[in-house]
Amino acid sequence: MLPGSKLTRRFFTVIALIIAAIFLAFYAYSVPLIQKKVFEIERNNSRTTLNNIFELASQMHVSVEDYRKRTLNAHEQRLKAVVALTAMHIDESLAQARRLNIPPEQARARLFERLRSFSYGRGDYVWIADYDSTLLSHPEAALHNRSALNLRDSEGNSIIPEIVALAMQEGEGFYRYKWHRLGETRSLDKFSYVRNFPDWGFVIGAGVYLDDIDAEVQQQTAQALQKLRSGLLELRIAETGYMYVFDGDGNMLIHPNANLDGTNFLDLLNPTSGRSIAADLMDIAASGEELYYQWDKPSDPGHYSYEKVALVRYLPGFDWYIGSSVYVDELRSSSEVLTDRILTMALIAMLAAILLAFIFVHWVTRPIRRLSETAERVSDGELGAKSGISRDDELGVLARAFDRMVDQLRGNIHTLDAKVQARTRDLEASNRQLLGAVASMQQAQQELRTHEARQRLILDALPAQIAYIDSNMHYVFVNQGYADVFDRSKDDIVGRHPSEILGEQMFADIHQQIERTLAGEESVYEYRIQREDREMITKRMLIPFHSADDEVNGLLNLSLDITAEKEAERTLNEAQRMSAVGQLAGGLAHDFNNLLSILLGNLMAMRDNPALNDALLRYLNPAIRATRRGADITRRLLAFSRRQPLKPSAVPLPGLISDLAELLAGPLPNSIRIDYRCAADAPQPFVDAGQLEDALVNLALNARDAMPDGGTLSFEVCGRHVSAPLTYDEPVLPGDYVEIRVRDTGHGFSSEAACLAFEPFFTTKTGGAGSGLGLSMVYGFVKQSRGYIQIQSALEQGSVISLLLPASVPAQLPAREMGNRDGDEAADDGQNKLILLVEDNPDVRQVVREQLIALGYNVIEASGADEASLLINSLEGLHGMVCDIIMPGSLNGFELARQLYDHTPGSRIVLMSGYSYEQDPGDNSDHFFTMLPKPFEQDALRAALRRESLAKQSRTATGLTPTPQ
Repeated sequence: MLPGSKLTRRFFTVIALIIAAIFLAFYAYSVPLIQKKVFEIERNNSRTTLNNIFELASQMHVSVEDYRKRTLNAHEQRLKAVVALTAMHIDESLAQARRLNIPPEQARARLFERLRSFSYGRGDYVWIADYDSTLLSHPEAALHNRSALNLRDSEGNSIIPEIVALAMQEGEGFYRYKWHRLGETRSLDKFSYVRNFPDWGFVIGAGVYLDDIDAEVQQQTAQALQKLRSGLLELRIAETGYMYVFDGDGNMLIHPNANLDGTNFLDLLNPTSGRSIAADLMDIAASGEELYYQWDKPSDPGHYSYEKVALVRYLPGFDWYIGSSVYVDELRSSSEVLTDRILTMALIAMLAAILLAFIFVHWVTRPIRRLSETAERVSDGELGAKSGISRDDELGVLARAFDRMVDQLRGNIHTLDAKVQARTRDLEASNRQLLGAVASMQQAQQELRTHEARQRLILDALPAQIAYIDSNMHYVFVNQGYADVFDRSKDDIVGRHPSEILGEQMFADIHQQIERTLAGEESVYEYRIQREDREMITKRMLIPFHSADDEVNGLLNLSLDITAEKEAERTLNEAQRMSAVGQLAGGLAHDFNNLLSILLGNLMAMRDNPALNDALLRYLNPAIRATRRGADITRRLLAFSRRQPLKPSAVPLPGLISDLAELLAGPLPNSIRIDYRCAADAPQPFVDAGQLEDALVNLALNARDAMPDGGTLSFEVCGRHVSAPLTYDEPVLPGDYVEIRVRDTGHGFSSEAACLAFEPFFTTKTGGAGSGLGLSMVYGFVKQSRGYIQIQSALEQGSVISLLLPASVPAQLPAREMGNRDGDEAADDGQNKLILLVEDNPDVRQVVREQLIALGYNVIEASGADEASLLINSLEGLHGMVCDIIMPGSLNGFELARQLYDHTPGSRIVLMSGYSYEQDPGDNSDHFFTMLPKPFEQDALRAALRRESLAKQSRTATGLTPTPQ
């Protein structure tokens, strides 16, 4: 029972009930909500972590799939190369058999038997089948030269007949089928490239087993799994929660528990459902729900009474299930701890409030009780009674009203004035604070506007197209780059629908990507935009924008112009392809020139034999012409492959073009008019004059064939200084150039022909009218001369082929004094003089030896560089040397020439080769030997020795011959 009056007890009881009601209301409305929200936060944290890991694994899968595509493409290119090399080998072998008069059937049988041993990769091979599905060549003895009509795969499908029929119909293609490895019986998926050769009546195939490709991809997948493992094993959810990964077969790929990591847990049961825990986890991955189940704890093993919750997401590309698992009581522990603390604090606050309420009630009710007692005394007639209360609050005012009515009234007035003044001061202070707050708000708004302006300036300056579209498909923001692409202002775009800006066609093309992004999936794709002057290739990224409640309320478009990167990639691929073709052409030309040297030398020797009758000579002359034609073809191949020997110098173009016009007047018909113009200020190009003339003749003859009904052929020459970006067949480096335009009014190039014009053996002429090496030779000469070429043409509108050649440097080497004709005749005198012949090919050596003997020289031979080096050091009075450039031994032809020159400075040195090689890098290296390209005739050898002799005389006269060391 509380002490004091009834008023005190009632007042205290009311306040205590109010405090208790507030506490109960607080508990009822806040504690359960706090527990629920904290639990959801912890659970959402687990889900967010799982989603992040899943996105990381998805990006790894995209990387692996890209690797798979690149690997398959590489195998396709290799299979094409294998079939092409096999065809080349067959063609060469059949041609050799015809030369040796071997019967065709016998030659084909030997060839097919040799091809059985041809292999590549991991035991892969080449097979050949005729149109009747007979395997003409196969490494398996049971299949070689056997019919494949009855061969079927594990599903009973015919294999070889189907592939042969498709190859005959399509010409070539890639096909998949079931086949076993050599020495095995199990059928595997095989991927083959098959090409039809109708001239031979069979198809050639080469393949690779898909499990070899899958093994490479699996290695990439294993690397991705290892990267994922290093992150997952260190990741924790709540206190002991963890992440794990398993596949569709129930194999645990990543798990922090060593007892489960790397094992199959299909037999591990869920105590709650009685089913396999792996099956339950796979089911919730498909539904997207959570799995609650009973499990044990590391601190209490074997007692499956602790509730856990699991989340699982499925990654189809890897067939992975990525999951998270955490104990429910750990998720609730944070909310329970927080609830306990809140209740403790509320209970303490309630007790403190009750205590303060008791003190307050007692302090308030005591003067009221005294005042009521005083009022009773006054009512009893004790008018002089005083309350004796001295307080500065309302109770004190009431008490003093009993004591002094008038004085109290006056005091109340003064008190009211004082309160008004105090309130006025408070209002003034509040006004000052409000003004300060307004000023601060204005400053913050100004800073915000400055920040937004700076951000917009940065976004407008970025080399990208940026736009934000809300969920209602309206533009909210675009940067200046985005507006420039569509030739609009930013204000004109904002607020409009994408179809109004992009156009109906573009919007229809990308509508699916927009819908996927608004559904929450990031989208990356490439799109081509046609501008007025060019086509622009863009890489576009659509990124979903999530609100605070994880709802997609818009998307961010980020587009980058990758046109230059795509063009650079195309140019690099073109350069690599042309380089590979050039190496192949140069190698073939080298070997073919050796063969032509033997053929031409022997044919010329037979023709000059007086015992040869006219009947045989009639057959011999066409063979000689054919051999020379072959030499011309190899020269064109060397020109295309940029391996022809060049002697660049400053070329006076007006005289060369004038002479060329007179030269072309004969072969060109009268219906074609020749016109040429040379700018007066055009510099001289620094190129090989002879090769330039050959290139212009080739272009003129091509123009003649393009104008069967006549027209105009013009040559235009001018100087050109390049400082700004300029593109011909490739970007032009800055510098001074000479531009030569060859223009005709013929039927022009089609777009396809213009793209293939510089390809070797490509020609639009029918009936065998052209070899297809004319423009290829011109291209090779221009590129070897460090120049550029360009074709401008359209059907029935003529063509302009422009050559951009480097201008000559001011300083040139002085011209050589070659002497008069009397000197020439004297220089050709080689009677009984000793010449060293160095050549590793015995047949070529025999031909050159006979030519030197016919010129009156005594010949000593060497088959290698080491033997020749010993002869140079041991022979005295050696008149000269005719030497191949590449041969067995420790030295090459250039080094042998230097050795002989140092030993005998006055000797004649002629280096011969069927290939182009850079000369010895020593100073003035071209002063002590002469280059002679293979194949050559006896007159060419005589001329080379004569030129070398005259050069020796010129050097002697000018004092350039050095003293032997």
